[in-house]
Amino acid sequence: MLSRSAADTQRARRAEVPFGASLLGLAALAGTLLVLGLAASPALAHGVELEERTGEAVEITATFDNGEPMREAQVTIYAPKEPQTPWATGVTDEEGRYAFLPDGEQPGEWSVQVRQAGHGTTTSVEVTEDEAVIGTERTSSAGRSPLQTGLMAALGLWGFIGTALFFLRRRG
Repeated sequence: MLSRSAADTQRARRAEVPFGASLLGLAALAGTLLVLGLAASPALAHGVELEERTGEAVEITATFDNGEPMREAQVTIYAPKEPQTPWATGVTDEEGRYAFLPDGEQPGEWSVQVRQAGHGTTTSVEVTEDEAVIGTERTSSAGRSPLQTGLMAALGLWGFIGTALFFLRRRG
């Protein structure tokens, strides 16, 4: 059997190891969250801007809000008579452009949807029997700003630290 002072020393060592291990694990978790937060920063979402021009055909130009064209984005066009069924589908070119010739027998509001890798928007083009009306629509994405990402990471880290300290305090 151990003497009183030796038993107290062993208990003290055992009490230090979980606390030290918890701090080490907490530091590793904080580092991981920091790295993940920084790695996600360049992949923030963009807003999308669509511009329609009419003439012989309706031409859609799709760009991100930073001016970069939406290359090879999926385009889906819905006619006024059947708004749930795609009338035509296609892909934008390298400049983010796509042109289509609406059916002259279906005047009304044509819906044009452009999507690429989680970004996109929908706009309408009013087509009459004589001509189509030019319109522009600008939307923002549901992505997070760098401030929002940083704030969420900081609050998550604060929650992990607070939880760890709460349970460590209850032990002692």
